[in-house]
Amino acid sequence: MRLGGPVLDPFDDPEGWIAALRRRGYSAAYCPVDAAQGEDVAQAYAQAAQDADIIIAEVGAWSNPLSPDEDTRRAAVARCEAQLALADRIGARCCVNIAGSRGAQWDGPHPQNLTDDTFHLIVETVRAIIDAVKPTRAFYTLEPMPWAYPDSPDAYLRLLAAIDRPQFAVHLDPVNIVNSPARYFNNGALIRECFAKLGPHIKSCHAKDITLQGALTVHLDEVRPGLGALDYRAYLAELDRLDPDTPLMLEHLQAAEDYTHAAGYVRGVARDLGITIR
Repeated sequence: MRLGGPVLDPFDDPEGWIAALRRRGYSAAYCPVDAAQGEDVAQAYAQAAQDADIIIAEVGAWSNPLSPDEDTRRAAVARCEAQLALADRIGARCCVNIAGSRGAQWDGPHPQNLTDDTFHLIVETVRAIIDAVKPTRAFYTLEPMPWAYPDSPDAYLRLLAAIDRPQFAVHLDPVNIVNSPARYFNNGALIRECFAKLGPHIKSCHAKDITLQGALTVHLDEVRPGLGALDYRAYLAELDRLDPDTPLMLEHLQAAEDYTHAAGYVRGVARDLGITIR
């Protein structure tokens, strides 16, 4: 597998971007450009990544294609299409978004999120995005969420079957589906279930951790890898069975030092298991 994360150092060109990735020891990267930037810029970064053996793991399309506000929804769908097209041009493994929310908070809980009507709306929306772009290399993926589909490996399987498009695939962030004490204390089994059911479809993964607080009622907090209870031995062992270019991407940390510690932890667990991380 490959390890990557955000580039926190400023850069002005592809050479500076590659240098920043090498300083962190990353062989995978988040897409460094947006669809709004010119085609020549995208191609320059694509060529730099290829020359340096850097995998562009994912292009983010973070928006709410399920928004109850029609203008917001249309803008989100347009962004997803543009970012998926960029992913295909730049050679990224996937374009990733969440399915969205039926509420005002684009990534928040809502009573309608986990309903049959919303499931069917997700299917229609994802089909429309893929059919509009017709990607040939990149895949459109949905990051799992604790309160929106896909919220489990079985929900993702249902979406794969219902959407029925070869360019729809899986983005895995197991922390996001650890949404109960039962899943928290049995997250190793949950991780193995994810890979058993979704493994051939997984294009990119996120690296985070999670901790359960003792306050009532239930408080689950995202933390740096190594500071929580996520079973990284299970996670890395399963990842090691996939395509060796599968990226594991660190995220949601604030400081360069935090990313150093997180990468060190992940590499240490891999070393204990005899797993090579590029």
